[in-house]
Amino acid sequence: MKKFVRTWLILAATLVFCACFVNNGVVFAENENEELMRAATSISISPVNKVLQIEANSIYEDTFKVTNNGAGDMEFEVYASPYSYTYSEDDNEYKLGFNSENNYTQITRWITFKDTSGEFVKNPHFNAGPGESVEVTYRISTPSSIPAGGQYAVLFAHTLSNTITSGGIKTEASPGLVVYGRSTGETILKSSISDMAISQSVNKDGETKALIGASAKVKNEGNVDFMASGKLVVEGLFGGISYETPTNSGRVSIIPDAELTVSDAWEETPYFGIFKATWTVSAPGTEAETISQMIMILPAPVIIAIILVLTALVVWIIIMVRKRKERKSRFKF
Repeated sequence: MKKFVRTWLILAATLVFCACFVNNGVVFAENENEELMRAATSISISPVNKVLQIEANSIYEDTFKVTNNGAGDMEFEVYASPYSYTYSEDDNEYKLGFNSENNYTQITRWITFKDTSGEFVKNPHFNAGPGESVEVTYRISTPSSIPAGGQYAVLFAHTLSNTITSGGIKTEASPGLVVYGRSTGETILKSSISDMAISQSVNKDGETKALIGASAKVKNEGNVDFMASGKLVVEGLFGGISYETPTNSGRVSIIPDAELTVSDAWEETPYFGIFKATWTVSAPGTEAETISQMIMILPAPVIIAIILVLTALVVWIIIMVRKRKERKSRFKF
């Protein structure tokens, strides 16, 4: 019997330790080198996106500005890359990439830039003094036959200057302008929603936070980009809305053949309470999906107190049962 009681006490201590550990969470330290590189970034591009209606056998021209925000001279190059997402088996998610070509990134091949001599080339170089902006002209020359639907590319401005930080790190920056080309032809809007979930912990900025959050995956199965949206509504136990996703939040732009995560979280989630969370995700080409869940939030001290009380109760019951058995055994003799 003593061994049994001792086992229960050890188990209780283990649960208390686990509760404290979970409450503390895990914090990932930021990479110091990344901070230095971000601090040394001295180039910007404007605008950051452009929507164009394109047709076959046509020429389109437009401009963007590249600004040197640093204190020294800067050399940079401009070029076009595919704007697409590829599936990663390691992470079980789609990741943005600029090297993978598909039927929706052919526009990359049709883009050239005007260099300093006035010629249109694929990869011109420019120079900008401190605080100076350079206007870059780009041209899209479409062939006689182009696919219907969307065409996507990123126009990058990549620094070539030998900028060195105080930590001895050579920094480079590549701000980009995303081109959303939409060609004439049949437009197909089709999507699917999966992995709908509501949780009490959210991984944000490399840190696991105790927040009421929700997520879902939306896949674009059509041929043009669209905007998917999620709406999280959190109500108190006795009614009344405690949180609702703002109108302009919880929205994600998804290009064809990509599956991205739509999510939201209640940043001001309290440490204690009982709530009803409702999560609704909408996307063109499919019906909206909705799930609801009751959530009880208890701080670590309350969890520890409950564990201790339950442990004490179990130990008390064991002791009382033991005493009762001892009394019965005495009466038998």
